[in-house]
Amino acid sequence: MSYQPYPTGGYQSYPAGGGQVPQQAARPSSVRTAMWLMYAGGALSLLSAILVLAISGRIKTDVDNALIKRNATATKKLTLAQIHSVASAYVVIIVIVLLISVALWAWMAWANGRGKPWARIVASVLFGLNTIFLLYGISRAGSSTLFTGLGWLIGLVAIIMLWQRASSAYFKSGPVY
Repeated sequence: MSYQPYPTGGYQSYPAGGGQVPQQAARPSSVRTAMWLMYAGGALSLLSAILVLAISGRIKTDVDNALIKRNATATKKLTLAQIHSVASAYVVIIVIVLLISVALWAWMAWANGRGKPWARIVASVLFGLNTIFLLYGISRAGSSTLFTGLGWLIGLVAIIMLWQRASSAYFKSGPVY
């Protein structure tokens, strides 16, 4: 009994004439290093989210105190309940942003590791946004600047690795599916 091949929907995975399927170049160590650095960046963001949750009480107290101080001179006063709601929302937003960051780090590690040509550009743009976030954090001199700075350094080294000559050859050879 013979079986028919699974239908491909018109997509031909092999070149006409029975030639060889072009293979992507082997992943260079620079891309492999960048990939692992990106996973480390994601782990750092996850650790940051866990720490924010662990000290959320202190963060809420600090935000409450800052809002109460501003509320004293405001023309439109907030109630104490509104102030507490804003402080709680602040913590939730920080955690959500950090979890999105974890997902972005993992996505970029996956996509760059597979040689997706667009992934290097997206990672570079995200690094630029991270640079702006770092500068904003430094201007506010918050305690999170240490983690933000460490994440920025991880991103910087990963971007440098992604734009090396060996990495460029890998990305030009086509993505792994």
